[in-house]
Amino acid sequence: MTTIFVAYRICEMLSSSRSYIAFSVFSVLLVACQPKTEKVNATPRFHDVPGKTAIMPLAYQDTTLPQYERMIERLDSFYKVQVRGGFNGSVLIGHEGKIVYERYFGHARKEGSVPLQSNSSTQLASISKTFTGAATLYLHQHNYLNINDPVSNYLSGFPYKDITVKMLLNHRSGLPDYQKWDKRYVPNANAPMSNAQMLNILVRHKPALESRPDTRFKYCNTNYALLANIIEKVTEMKYEDFMQRYMFEPLGMNNTFVYRSPQTLPANASGNYKYNWVRWDNNFADGVVGDKGIYSTVQDMYRWDQSFYEGKLLTNETIELSYGPCSFEKPGVKNYGLGWRLLCYPSGNKVIYHNGWWHGSNTVFYRFIKDNLTFIVLGNRYNTGIYRQAKVLYSIVKNVPVGSDFDDEG
Repeated sequence: MTTIFVAYRICEMLSSSRSYIAFSVFSVLLVACQPKTEKVNATPRFHDVPGKTAIMPLAYQDTTLPQYERMIERLDSFYKVQVRGGFNGSVLIGHEGKIVYERYFGHARKEGSVPLQSNSSTQLASISKTFTGAATLYLHQHNYLNINDPVSNYLSGFPYKDITVKMLLNHRSGLPDYQKWDKRYVPNANAPMSNAQMLNILVRHKPALESRPDTRFKYCNTNYALLANIIEKVTEMKYEDFMQRYMFEPLGMNNTFVYRSPQTLPANASGNYKYNWVRWDNNFADGVVGDKGIYSTVQDMYRWDQSFYEGKLLTNETIELSYGPCSFEKPGVKNYGLGWRLLCYPSGNKVIYHNGWWHGSNTVFYRFIKDNLTFIVLGNRYNTGIYRQAKVLYSIVKNVPVGSDFDDEG
């Protein structure tokens, strides 16, 4: 016979009114004295008010000044060669908060010869990870989640108990990449899969890890797709709605959005093409977001870049946390932080960047934070030469020889 049942029987012997009072008091005291067997989750329910929507004004440098004329001439000459080699895309270079170079080369949509313009949104591919990472850190900063917690604290049934949110952010989870799944997990390779379906496959089938958690760096799209799931769980909002209200709108990124299906693409969005201008077919991975799936423009991306200098969304402490290298198994300057690729030089200088590739979109986002110098290149026609542009742009802008310590891969 349980203690509560005994108490209830005792109370039955008393008058009805006294019985109710006695049992209530006894129950409260009993519960208060019981040992706690489960960890109490103190994470508050998400209730933040989005930042006030306001366009971050774009400032332009007067490039007619003598010190810029030669630089612009060299940049234009460089891109004439790139275009002849197949480059089709948008380019923006910013320095100390001012745009010094902005050009649009070729077609947003080959069909109808629609030209690329300032409002032509392009698939960012893996540069989308910078947004997913920042959104996760925003929630960490405001105590809605703790990046050191196990993922299973937030995603019910997640079977890998030793993987933390931080290991997703810095690609040290050891998870297999969902984009490489075969028919065992994806019977129909052409049917778009949702983030929820991807998570369900992990829960049901528990694919083998490629390494023990937190033992080595391995870039993996599954990590950032799961972060999108966590954002949805914590905020009780769709990933695209949270990103729109809390990331894009407060910065006035009016041509930036999360892609879910071809039916949701606005008229100003760029198409994705193979090198021969054939449209890239969609597959099952196109329905998954967080690792990719954000469309933007070079102007909006410069707003995103400058928001980190101005503390619009994240505190300096949180930003520095994201810039911290997390993997040291291999020597060299390349590393990864929390949502950012890094070039960490012996001098202490850092380059914060991310490249991307998905369905014909090759993208580059380089941030030389010491100089507040930024390169943004968004291509929508398959061309891996885009990844080699950053070192040449740096050489032209800084008037130095072309360096080798850059990332030439997507």
